[in-house]
Amino acid sequence: MTSPTIRPATRADAPAVAGIYNPYIEQTTISFEEVPVTADDMARRIDDVNNAGLPWLVLEADGRVRGYAYATKWRVRPAYRHSVETSVYLEGGAQGQGWGGALYRALIELLRAKGIHLAIGGIALPNERSVALHEAVGFAKAAHFSEVGFKRNRWIDVGYWQLKL
Repeated sequence: MTSPTIRPATRADAPAVAGIYNPYIEQTTISFEEVPVTADDMARRIDDVNNAGLPWLVLEADGRVRGYAYATKWRVRPAYRHSVETSVYLEGGAQGQGWGGALYRALIELLRAKGIHLAIGGIALPNERSVALHEAVGFAKAAHFSEVGFKRNRWIDVGYWQLKL
């Protein structure tokens, strides 16, 4: 196994990123999306993040994309411009190798360099792995919404973790 590298995402990464993300849509309540995304959808999302001046990173190991992390605007109103929502996804079986933490630390570093004040991570609960990842890189729980989403025939809570940069 080669050492992982982290780099900015490009449109060419969209098929791999969609391939990582779609099982979360189809098989879990981690994502609140319900319809798988196409590579074209994902390419547009990568472009939107890049055009907003925010980072989208991919982690490569063994010659392929194994995970990704990105930040989006928290809300559209101007006073929120110093806050972002963050996301990290790894392909199935890639957890437990420290790659999520590596992606998150790289993302946080870029956000700090851009002068972002607050990073917010939303987590569909329960999700012990995601909670542990967020807390390992310094996030603290800030909010808990009960039964805010409905997917796979059940109500789902969402917690928000925040990190002041």
